[in-house]
Amino acid sequence: MAINKSIYLICRKHFNAAHRLHNPNYSPEKNLEIFGLCNSKNGHGHNYILEVYIKGEVEPETGFVMNLVELKSIVEKEIILECDHKHLNHDVEWLKDINPTAENLAVAFWERLVNQFHKEVKLHKIRLYETENNIVEYKGGE
Repeated sequence: MAINKSIYLICRKHFNAAHRLHNPNYSPEKNLEIFGLCNSKNGHGHNYILEVYIKGEVEPETGFVMNLVELKSIVEKEIILECDHKHLNHDVEWLKDINPTAENLAVAFWERLVNQFHKEVKLHKIRLYETENNIVEYKGGE
């Protein structure tokens, strides 16, 4: 039976990373006021969960929207290997010019992933869990 509806396929990955929330245009006092303990000079860490949602039609011959092995490989290469066990402010070249809030990370991850898929498949959204209770979603400027 062929499915003619769009299906969402989700890849969930974990990574651990440190970051410091800091705005160089703010005084030390204002950074502390705005970012609190997250402005600690040496940073702090999170056990992030990244969910990457793609959308597409089910391919009749395989029954897949996309081969999950390929999806996991793309997310691993573009995000996880770059960020896992790193200090996001210092160790990840493509993050060095942003304040690595969960919101900014979601946008940066989107930009890394959006052009990595076959034309039949579209990146639908990024969901990033910074903690169990702090979660952001980004849908590409929707």
